[in-house]
Amino acid sequence: MEIFRPFGFDKPLFVTTLILISLGLIMVFSSSGVLSSEKFGQPFHFFVNQIIGVFIGLTMIIAMVSIRRPFYQHPTVIYTLLCLTLFLLALSLTMPALGKTNRWIHFFGLRFQPSELAKICLVLFFAFYFDRMKNKLDEFRILVPPLAVLLLFILLIIKEPDYSTALLIFLIAAIILFIAGVRLSHLLLLGISSLGFFALYLFQASYRQDRILAFLDPAKDPQGSGFQIIQSKLAVGSGGLFGVNIGQSTQKLFFLPSAHTDYIYAIVGEELGLIGSVVILLLFLVFLWRGLLISWKAPDLFTQIVAAGLTLSIFLQAILNMSIALGLAPSTGLPLPLISYGRSSLICTLFSIGILLHISQRRETSRGKRK
Repeated sequence: MEIFRPFGFDKPLFVTTLILISLGLIMVFSSSGVLSSEKFGQPFHFFVNQIIGVFIGLTMIIAMVSIRRPFYQHPTVIYTLLCLTLFLLALSLTMPALGKTNRWIHFFGLRFQPSELAKICLVLFFAFYFDRMKNKLDEFRILVPPLAVLLLFILLIIKEPDYSTALLIFLIAAIILFIAGVRLSHLLLLGISSLGFFALYLFQASYRQDRILAFLDPAKDPQGSGFQIIQSKLAVGSGGLFGVNIGQSTQKLFFLPSAHTDYIYAIVGEELGLIGSVVILLLFLVFLWRGLLISWKAPDLFTQIVAAGLTLSIFLQAILNMSIALGLAPSTGLPLPLISYGRSSLICTLFSIGILLHISQRRETSRGKRK
């Protein structure tokens, strides 16, 4: 049995989300204004699209915290979402390529990236499956169905190609397996086999190897594969302690590619300095703390896994993106959640947060000690 507290959602998590969204809007406008003027003849194109994403996402959050019934826990919803995402991932491979990739669905002038939805539906599916099988997790055969689904998702995403998202989804799945209580020997076997799998695909594409080499020694090819890393470090380094001020970045003037998407944290470092960069890092740490606290207080195993999985999915992506901007990890193409430009990422992230806030309103009527 559980009780539902209407609008008793986690306020610190919600406020943290609003602050990150606000900072994201400021930085998207600052980092994309020049590019938008060059491509569309006015500086507000990316900013307006980001506002639309914020409006849709916040509307979803309001709707989520207003309803009592946890629809996301219903098997029909979970399996429908799973099948829909698989269909969209397959459909994206038939769409016209954009930037030599097939990551987006195009319809009526709009674009949507199904891999963003895949992160959510896999967390929901894994949570549902392991909640039903929690007394049989010692048997390896029980792991076969979810791992088969995971492999199908990863293969479709790698085919786009989007190696970094496929790897991130695998890491999230591995964490969920651990949280669910899967035996360590089974996790070790999965880790060893997956290492060979991802290594195979890593060395199949020369540009992936170039990214690794550029990360290890960007000065070896400063005008080629190392260019983006060097420009990103220059942006961060030139910001100093307090930054050059909002709107005053020089690296966004066509020096740093993807300044409003993958490398927006470098522009944060340049315009807001070390203080601004640390503030965003601290906000994501607060997000992690509140999300894991929601997971700890969740009323059942399903909601515990969902809350932890969604929280870690957003946090790990944020840490990886920031590490890339600082030159601490190879370039991947993953956006910074709630900050980078991109409606698919923003809407799906806010949908995930809506689920987290809804879970935070649910409580067991009486709680014993956790086993």
